[in-house]
Amino acid sequence: MAQPRKSTRSRNAAAASRRRTGPSKSTRPSPGGRGKGPGGVAGPLRLVSFVPKRGGAVRIGAVTSADRVVDLGAVAKKGNVRLAFDPASMVSLIESGRRGLSQVRGLLAAAGESGAALSEVRLLAPIPKPIRNVHCVGWNYVEHFEEGKLLRDILQDLPQHPVFFTKATGAVNGPYEPIPYDPKISTLIDWETELAVIIGKQGKNVPEEKGMEHVFGFCVLNDTSARDIQQKKHGGQWFKGKGLDGYAPMGPWIVTADGFEHGSLRVVTRVNGIVKQEGSTSMMHFKVARLVSELSLGMTIHPGDIISTGTPPGIGHARKPPEYLKPGDVMESEIQGIGTLRNVITAV
Repeated sequence: MAQPRKSTRSRNAAAASRRRTGPSKSTRPSPGGRGKGPGGVAGPLRLVSFVPKRGGAVRIGAVTSADRVVDLGAVAKKGNVRLAFDPASMVSLIESGRRGLSQVRGLLAAAGESGAALSEVRLLAPIPKPIRNVHCVGWNYVEHFEEGKLLRDILQDLPQHPVFFTKATGAVNGPYEPIPYDPKISTLIDWETELAVIIGKQGKNVPEEKGMEHVFGFCVLNDTSARDIQQKKHGGQWFKGKGLDGYAPMGPWIVTADGFEHGSLRVVTRVNGIVKQEGSTSMMHFKVARLVSELSLGMTIHPGDIISTGTPPGIGHARKPPEYLKPGDVMESEIQGIGTLRNVITAV
């Protein structure tokens, strides 16, 4: 794995990044399964929650190969299609299962390339208001576990089971929205780019070999963390330091699991254009199926649940000297085959 480059603040890189408005040219999902799905649309889907730039109600859409957003509800209404899901709710679409995805493929085929350009809409988090807290996994990349040893008990061993914690629902933020910085609350704000798993089917005590049957899709999530709160306040537990409002930007869309190869994707964090983290999902200690299985032991998982699967090495808190995000910094969180989040740290 390429090692993160030594950090220097680059005004030119920051300025160039700030000039970008809206999403960059997307990274398309790997084709994976190339067979035609229902409606003639091949491979994984990219599903979004969005509002028009002029404002309005939340709606869900699908992004075409030409980066146009098809308003699923509008196309269904025009074609007199009775949907199996609420076209304003991503969770409703997830709950509708195969029937709903089949309808989405049919609507995409009917719409062609008639949707709005990505620049004409405002993308929200794919699940703007999760029903439950975001489930997160700590220390799931061995090198990340090792880089933090000096910050905790050095005798602590790599866990034999996943370390779970949660982020509050209010932490969920859009893929291009600002992340609030309030020095009265915290000044040690750090980055953690992670692969997020979206649960598609309810289950309890799920065997590991059936874990992937419960996965609806994947997106990018940054487990943005207030390290001073996380480690020095509230008894050293992680919930508050991980759960501040706006501290879980995610998106830019959900890539559906059908045919999508998630096991070896490049994971990168950039701050002001400089690479801080670089790794691969192949480095995960506990793979997705194991995480789904372990989380479900004695605890029911539900459609729309979000599991953030851990981060590779390169966090600011473990650097020498430590580095933290400041107002004006542009944090980019990218996963190959899914896309890139771009969030500006913004003073309150």
